Amino acid sequence: MDAIYSLLAGFGLAAPAGLNAWLPLLITGFVGKVGGIKLQAPFDILTNTWVLLILLLLLTVEIFVDKIPAVDTINDIVHTFIRPVAGGILFAAQVGAIGGLDPTVGFVLGLLSAGAVHAVKATGRPLVTTFTGGLGNMVVSLVEDFISGVTAALALFVPILAALIMAVILGLAIWAILRWRARRRRRQTEDT
Repeated sequence: MDAIYSLLAGFGLAAPAGLNAWLPLLITGFVGKVGGIKLQAPFDILTNTWVLLILLLLLTVEIFVDKIPAVDTINDIVHTFIRPVAGGILFAAQVGAIGGLDPTVGFVLGLLSAGAVHAVKATGRPLVTTFTGGLGNMVVSLVEDFISGVTAALALFVPILAALIMAVILGLAIWAILRWRARRRRRQTEDT
């Protein structure tokens, strides 16, 4: 049962990093710093004050640039490598704290979890820009930040709920993108 709990907690913590790399890392480090969780070495570096300040700075930059049309696309391209790695670190840190799984396996699972969420985000964001003329980017970005923060916090204390939330959101996002693509193909076929 510990392995299942650990997997759910890891997924619930890593997947939100696909939306915002820095927020789940900052939340995890802060909760570890105040004693809410115990991070094992080497992941306890997240509790270092300097690391927390750097994460806060990086989060501040991402929060602003992710709200600007076109700049958010560049931000997503840059974060194509950062978000999955952040997810890998978070998943490995979670399984390292709870036990039951090798942190290397946790890193790979986190890499895949955050990478999948990031891929859906990076695919969907240009659609938002296109359909709203860029006006919807700020709203969607705020929602992504909210989901990332709340789900990461839940993952530390109620991991089953966090994993369920991320699975539902990811499923709905994939469904919406696939539905949009099917409509687009159908219109292209009708036009020819």
